[in-house]
Amino acid sequence: MNDMPQITVEYSQSLAEAFDRRGFALTLHPAAADLIGSALPDFKTRFHPIGEAVIGGAGATGEAMVHVDLAILPGRDADTRTRLGELTLALLCDHIKPGTGLNIQATVEVRDIAGYHKRVLSP
Repeated sequence: MNDMPQITVEYSQSLAEAFDRRGFALTLHPAAADLIGSALPDFKTRFHPIGEAVIGGAGATGEAMVHVDLAILPGRDADTRTRLGELTLALLCDHIKPGTGLNIQATVEVRDIAGYHKRVLSP
């Protein structure tokens, strides 16, 4: 099945040194490609640091978050989507160094792309 995985990662700026973003993407892309049958060159991951976020009722300092939005074309069964989410979450956690002193909430959403258009411009 052809796919165009679009991955957006938002992370608390306080994790900038502890979160190996490039390593996460380079590990996730081939593992997810194998799982969902997508071509590796179709994977795209963007990272956005969050300068400010309020987590929980008190908005306490010492809290941080990482959220992965993984969008794929429709057609995957529920089991495959669940396994993709679990894989992504495990790899995400593997790429955050321990000892940050922060309570880190890591989340993943796997969703279908409603509509998608693509063109590759060659050099």
